[in-house]
Amino acid sequence: MSLPAPPRYKYIGFWLSMPAIVGFLCYILYGERIFTDWKIWLVAFPLIYLMGYISWRLHYVYDYYVHTKYPSLRETRKRVILTLPINLLVMTPSVIIIFYTFHAFGILGYQLKENDLLYGFLVGLGVNIIFESLWEVMYIIEKYKESAAEKEMIEQMQLRQAFDQLKEKVNPHFLFNSFNTLSSLIFEDKQKAIIFLDELSKVYRYLLRNNESGLSTLRHEIQFIQSYAKLLSTRYGDGFRLMMEIDPACLDKEVPTLSLQLLVENAVKHNIISKENPLVVYIGTLEDSYLIIHNSLHLKMRSAIDSTGIGLSNIREKYKLLQRKDVLVEQSADDFIVQIPLL
Repeated sequence: MSLPAPPRYKYIGFWLSMPAIVGFLCYILYGERIFTDWKIWLVAFPLIYLMGYISWRLHYVYDYYVHTKYPSLRETRKRVILTLPINLLVMTPSVIIIFYTFHAFGILGYQLKENDLLYGFLVGLGVNIIFESLWEVMYIIEKYKESAAEKEMIEQMQLRQAFDQLKEKVNPHFLFNSFNTLSSLIFEDKQKAIIFLDELSKVYRYLLRNNESGLSTLRHEIQFIQSYAKLLSTRYGDGFRLMMEIDPACLDKEVPTLSLQLLVENAVKHNIISKENPLVVYIGTLEDSYLIIHNSLHLKMRSAIDSTGIGLSNIREKYKLLQRKDVLVEQSADDFIVQIPLL
């Protein structure tokens, strides 16, 4: 496996630290001559820079090995301990090579003097400790970012999985009830059954197209519930009425997909519907924060209600997953009111 290129912050650290290192080493090599002899900057400066680059690349190879073997935040202490030998394995030999190379070839008249190696070692050690510490801090910061991103991704995956499970409950439930209605219509009025089947195909086409995401705009949900209401009107005639007053400013806000359908279906399932006791469903906006769904209440006998527990609990669960405001429910003797937050 080829070694990846050093990260950007290490390149920046190298280019920022090398001028200082080269300047100090040139001063140790030539003393006050660096201020008067331009040849030092023409010859010694680039030569030390080149040797420093080779040392830095070797340093990076060692660092890469350590960070690959001990990559996690829990292993920071091990990484710090293992970076200490870099001073002996890379930095110290690099300083020795620089001074002995200049001495062996007599570059610009240099001769090795007492304490030159010590001063050079101290310069390299000081700069190395500073930038090694900065690099480790940058690495830790990057790891924290990765950890936070992974945590967020896992949470989103869990949220999506939970949402998908809820959606899987909704569509079969809706289809099952629709087929029950169609079955009844076939025996009661075949012409109505044909109209109902045509509307059902339109509604289900919408479901397949728009139930892929967890949220839908209020505009789309309103369009859908109007189509769904036609199914109910076909089945119940004057026994079902839908009224809407929607603030246009709220149309682009979002609600969990199929929320309106679930609430209207819930009202149909639990109430007596007849021409004498029509089920009136009102959908409106409350300021710009809530959608209100209100229906008249003529409850069936409890024993006649075949409830699967889907519906209102489904919507509440979705808002719980989204970590948003809760759904508000109010019931009186004549009315049932649900308020769902607009997102």
